[in-house]
Amino acid sequence: MSRPESSAQIAALYQEMILDHYRRPRNKGTLENADASAEMKNPLCGDEIALQVAFNGDGVSDLRFSGRGCAISQASASMMTQLVKGKSAEEIGALRNRFRDLMLGDQSAAGDEKLGSLRALSGVARFPARVKCALLAWNALESALADRGA
Repeated sequence: MSRPESSAQIAALYQEMILDHYRRPRNKGTLENADASAEMKNPLCGDEIALQVAFNGDGVSDLRFSGRGCAISQASASMMTQLVKGKSAEEIGALRNRFRDLMLGDQSAAGDEKLGSLRALSGVARFPARVKCALLAWNALESALADRGA
């Protein structure tokens, strides 16, 4: 059994998924009549994310992002917007914590199906300087959720 080959195939699939979200981002644009918004910048690399969020009760009914940056930051934002739409603040907090665990090298998080396509970013943990890129949109979402509660 060629275990390294299957590992290489998974890595290639993950890379293609990241590039797909980078080239054809989901939920990119401006959300009219947003209930909250947040902007985040990574001064180390220049990545920028602006996020607009609409709420329905305790949940996120819709969200959009704009910005520029590396494939990791933009793909992470695209994947995140797909995953959190329709989720409650509590569910989003749990997902954010689990994704942060993944970015900090917790390999058990790589198998967590709740993370969906974000699992494709598991390799980022090997590059500490890129972890901030992957977490940028999540930090913007956390800020937007906090502003809503204020």
